Amino acid sequence: MDERTVPGEGRSGIALSSVVRFVDIAVDALAGAREEVDALNVYPVPDGDTGTNMYLTVVAARDAIRTTLGEDADDPDRVADIGVPLAALARGALLGARGNSGVILSEMLGAAARRIAAATPRERNGVVMAEALQQASAASYAAVGEPVEGTMLTVMRAAAEAGTTAATVPGARSSDVLTAAAAAAREALGHTPEQLDVLAQAGVVDAGGRGLSVILDAAETVLTGRRPIPVTAPLGSHLIPVPHVEPAGDELSADGPAYEVMYLLDTDDDQAPRLRERLGELGDSVVVVGRDGLWNVHVHTDDVGAAIEVGLEAGRPHRIRVTHFAEQIAAQSAAQTTADTLAPLAGRRVVAVAAGPGLAALFEEAGAEVVLGGPGRRPSTGELLEAITRCGAREVVVLPNDEPTIRAALAAASTAEADHGTRGLRVAVIPTHTQVQGLAAVAVHEPGRAFDQDVTEMTATARHVRHGAVTIAARQAMTMAGPCEPGDALGVIAGDFAVVGDDLGAVALVVLDRLLAAGGELVTIVSGVDGEGLVDRATAWVEEFHPHVDVVVYDGGQERYPLLMSVE
Repeated sequence: MDERTVPGEGRSGIALSSVVRFVDIAVDALAGAREEVDALNVYPVPDGDTGTNMYLTVVAARDAIRTTLGEDADDPDRVADIGVPLAALARGALLGARGNSGVILSEMLGAAARRIAAATPRERNGVVMAEALQQASAASYAAVGEPVEGTMLTVMRAAAEAGTTAATVPGARSSDVLTAAAAAAREALGHTPEQLDVLAQAGVVDAGGRGLSVILDAAETVLTGRRPIPVTAPLGSHLIPVPHVEPAGDELSADGPAYEVMYLLDTDDDQAPRLRERLGELGDSVVVVGRDGLWNVHVHTDDVGAAIEVGLEAGRPHRIRVTHFAEQIAAQSAAQTTADTLAPLAGRRVVAVAAGPGLAALFEEAGAEVVLGGPGRRPSTGELLEAITRCGAREVVVLPNDEPTIRAALAAASTAEADHGTRGLRVAVIPTHTQVQGLAAVAVHEPGRAFDQDVTEMTATARHVRHGAVTIAARQAMTMAGPCEPGDALGVIAGDFAVVGDDLGAVALVVLDRLLAAGGELVTIVSGVDGEGLVDRATAWVEEFHPHVDVVVYDGGQERYPLLMSVE
């Protein structure tokens, strides 16, 4: 999406950093629009979850690309092969797709990502982006057994056509293409009630189309700085005459399928057309998407067993999920009217991400619900959401303890509050970037205080911690302290590589010296794998040169960072 010039070779392709920013902004935008999109959901089944399904699908894509990038997530453009993270985005969307709209969206995202990854230096970004939109539209139509106009398919096609037209203008950039596509999507969305009677009768636009418009607005934001449409006036600014309404009716059509069946399927790619045809004989809303031996299958049917048997004939179905629409809608209605009769949420808990077994034990001793994570195995939004809800607490404080995990924590918190808001659940995410910040925050946690006061105190304590670490360079790179080679000792201060040396112990002492330069009363040292000898050396140095400073040592057991250090 950024257009970067390579001397003598024209455009070098769409910057990976723009793709990462796009999924971040799309997640935030869908989080804000989720309830609105859920309320618009009357087709194909009025089950009120289209916004949630699209949101969780993009969250899965975002988590996958950031996990693959690892430490490069802060500077994605230094990654030599953008195909790997883009493939991870596509696969993450496929694996995390929820519902009819989510599965279609995953195919759109995957097709666009593949076209961007295949771009050559001599192709202009405007053309690449237009073709990515076209391929996303074509792939989504191909994935659906019986495409219906007036849905997100129509909105995507209008966006792709407008983007293609914009790309024909001499000098057109990807920003021009996406601006035209987003505008066309909003216009097409306003016409969906004219194409689908059920929308006209309910007085709403298509829910999936609205969600897709939010996503295209997010893409436009990345390139132009213009923010997505405010949720407080979601459609009025674009003259789409649609009120915010509740789902139309709680009953399903008597002759409509009763179940939604979804599963992942391991099978040869040439089985997909026949599978789509067989499922079409069993029901409707058939969507079969995927590639390279892994497929996501979706169908609405009355014969659950037959739908699964079709998968068994084609390959190996797994992660099977069956939803009875009548029960789902009844449960949603009951959740709104009988929330007071549910088991009450009570008390306050902390959910903390721990990067090693010793750290997990420390957080558990402090009363926290622990989620294992850290570099190389960061927790997903789903894992954090499960931990939040498992607590059974009315008030939950989340400590991500890792910068890339903060986004997943915010998504989990938003989802938890939306799903359990009627029960009074409140979730606060304290943006702790390191394990030592989390330890400092949990040390001052006091359930007896008012929730906001407790969060404020924990946040302030975490922010006042000066933190550092030591690690070993895995590759050649340029740091704040100059170039480093594989095997060099690196010192980290406040999240930046600030010291480069050839002796890990000596680098650790430099880091400690800088952390203590502004004074301090307590040094906390967390020993990781292979960090025992370093702990003794660091402790002795503090005792010799800063005898008034207390030192606390913990065995954290974290990988990649032999020492984590902080000064309070």
